[in-house]
Amino acid sequence: MTEMADTSMTGTQSAAKLKKSHELVTATIRAPRFTYAHLEVFSNSTKLPELDALQVRSYCTSALKQFLGTTGIGIPLDILKVEGRDCWLRMPRDDLGAFAAAITAWQGSVQDGTHSTLRIRGCSDWLGALVGRDGQEKLWTG
Repeated sequence: MTEMADTSMTGTQSAAKLKKSHELVTATIRAPRFTYAHLEVFSNSTKLPELDALQVRSYCTSALKQFLGTTGIGIPLDILKVEGRDCWLRMPRDDLGAFAAAITAWQGSVQDGTHSTLRIRGCSDWLGALVGRDGQEKLWTG
């Protein structure tokens, strides 16, 4: 009987050792340095335009320059991904308001008789909040 008691005591001690953990670092990010934007290109042509990183940079630079002048050109933009008509950008969090205003006010560009402009599909401080948003409009449009 004492042998069984000893076995159960060692089982309890090893379980206590497994549950013991140490928290090394805890950090709360209240205001991240960067924010993210999901843009989509629209066109008056029946053929859907394919974007590339150079076009995205050109469109954004044009919109920022038209709206804010040389100050707008100074806003650092990182093009994270370009896929089809969509693109995802990263920029400093403080510049999101100016960027959104510039893209919204921009009239677009005309090339070979085709008018193209950008639309902001979403903005967030967290990239994960923008990923997987395809099809959200179908909820409201049917």
